[in-house]
Amino acid sequence: MTMRAPFTGTLFILATLFAAGDGAAADPASGLARGKPRILSMSALAFGPDGILFIGDGKGGAVHAVDTGDRQPRGKDDEFRTSDIEGKIAARLGTSPAEIMIHDMAVNPVSQNVYMAVSRGRGQWDYQWKLPNHVTEAQILVKIAVDGGAIDVVSLDDVPHARKEIPNPVDAAKKHAWMKDMSLRTETITDLVWSDGTLYVAGLSNEEFAAALWKMPYPFSDVAVTTLEIYHGAHGAFETQAPIQAFLPYVVNGEKQLLAAYLCTPLVTFKMSDLRNGAHVKGRTIAELGSGNYPLDMVVYRKDGKEKLLIANSNLPFMVVDPADIASYTGSITSEVKEYVAGVKWEPRSGTGILQMDTLNEKVILALQRFPSGTLDVVSFDVRRF
Repeated sequence: MTMRAPFTGTLFILATLFAAGDGAAADPASGLARGKPRILSMSALAFGPDGILFIGDGKGGAVHAVDTGDRQPRGKDDEFRTSDIEGKIAARLGTSPAEIMIHDMAVNPVSQNVYMAVSRGRGQWDYQWKLPNHVTEAQILVKIAVDGGAIDVVSLDDVPHARKEIPNPVDAAKKHAWMKDMSLRTETITDLVWSDGTLYVAGLSNEEFAAALWKMPYPFSDVAVTTLEIYHGAHGAFETQAPIQAFLPYVVNGEKQLLAAYLCTPLVTFKMSDLRNGAHVKGRTIAELGSGNYPLDMVVYRKDGKEKLLIANSNLPFMVVDPADIASYTGSITSEVKEYVAGVKWEPRSGTGILQMDTLNEKVILALQRFPSGTLDVVSFDVRRF
């Protein structure tokens, strides 16, 4: 859903992006075409460098690269907070706070300004297992200035952009297994990560084994798709229909891998070298983090000179995972677990009501947090608390 923390070491650093575009005459300085991108739904957001925003369009079955022009370095590492963000966005859009739905949040690592994919239509959010993309399509992009807190709607009517279709996205006619009234097209794109010259897109394909990971090198060229299979210890079964909910590329023991978290909540690794076009890959389940939960976002932060992985969840606390524990774990969960958690250990941290999370800077994690009053605030967490 978001750009990941730009640290070297165990996790790889996010790399430089320039994308080829579609539409009108291309700008040779950026490789992007100027015009209005055909975006039907803003399912997921992630930043590349130089103010380039990736927008995953699940309904449209495509990924867009948009040059926001937001390239002024902030050069600060202080905190940022704003209260009642739904009320403030509603006032900007001329509607009520109860109508505002925030689908995803991404921080521009250059300016530290905050971008949100927003829709009007929270009234149908009537089931605890529904995520915003299950309810409606986000078609509004909002920017919050970290200095001053000004809220603006980002116009996409005439911007440098590029578009790349996802081959064989899940058919809109297919229905969810247990939310019977919902099209699986809502899970075409569940997360985006830009790393090492490639955009990685997780979601559901129309293949027999539907769970998929698409790799899109830049400039946009051929797309590689790998179907994925995992063992879910809490369910006691192999699964090929559940999409990754949140993931990160990382290096462990000198090998590039993908660390992925799934609904209910297996933590799985995939070797990058196995993620080839047309391949079907079985992941190694290294932990069961607790069932009855969506993993929402994953970021990396540095504390006392060491990197740690932070996972935000819908129904569980923040989780801190030490990459050293992943590196030292040699097992694999291949049978039903009787305990609530199993495998690689993690440490809980307080923090209820978290809906979105991203790295603001090297000292601060930014989150959307729902408070008992009902308001939704943008809050800062000093990494030292984790």
